[in-house]
Amino acid sequence: MTIENKSLTLPDDVFHLFRDLMYEQSGVVLDERAKYFVENRLLHSVERLQFESFRDYYYYLKYDRKKNEELANVIDLLTIHETYFFREEQQLKSFSEEILPEIAARKDGPKSLRIWSAGCSTGEEPYTISMLLLEKEAFRDWTVEIFATDISQRVLQSARRGIYQPAAFRTTDPMYLTKYFSKEDNAYRISDVVKKNVVFLHLNLQDATRLAFINPMDIIFCRNVIIYFDMGGKRKVIELFRGKLKDKGYLLLGHSESLINISTAFSLRHLKHDMVYQKLEQSSARRP
Repeated sequence: MTIENKSLTLPDDVFHLFRDLMYEQSGVVLDERAKYFVENRLLHSVERLQFESFRDYYYYLKYDRKKNEELANVIDLLTIHETYFFREEQQLKSFSEEILPEIAARKDGPKSLRIWSAGCSTGEEPYTISMLLLEKEAFRDWTVEIFATDISQRVLQSARRGIYQPAAFRTTDPMYLTKYFSKEDNAYRISDVVKKNVVFLHLNLQDATRLAFINPMDIIFCRNVIIYFDMGGKRKVIELFRGKLKDKGYLLLGHSESLINISTAFSLRHLKHDMVYQKLEQSSARRP
């Protein structure tokens, strides 16, 4: 079968069903322009399961007792996971040179640091964070925990393997490549010293039950994720982050994302290298 087969083209009404299902399962919004993207991405799945139409495949995803594994496959196929090491360099400089020293200076309890990489994709972001922390002498005797989460099981499996093609290093200083990676054929494997601080977890940002088990964080990275949500979804996720951040904790979004009309619970900090969001203290809210 090929996509020219009329029964394996995606009618408008069935595209709308898939669009609603995707929103229901992940919070990701697919606009009308995504119809052919959805058709091309899901065609192989329709053929693999030997359905006669996209409509039959939708009914399977919606009602079959064995739907969960295939739903996870659809989410994998319809979410974008393009990333690379040391992405948004100026923001990372603010993280390394300004945010981390500030947190170290004000820490008056146990020397521990908890960071959440939400929407971690294939692992480049949390591993970048880990490498930057390994370069900070001040954090050598700290307990560092980096929680990396994504809705896609497939990209998490890739992240745990920690093997990357040269394209993942397009903005990486060669020093990091030499120090923290080993060459394997035409790819590079990340070292265990980087991996040991990172825990990968399967997590849907819409799943309130599982999110309840996440403890307070010092810093949350959620870059180029909320752009795929509608306004209601954005507000829900940002409120979640507010609840999971410690007072004065930092929220680092992508450069195309902002909290304008979304939340007033954060101040916009103008640091030397970049602008980031910081959670407002809750002391006034606790006063009688």
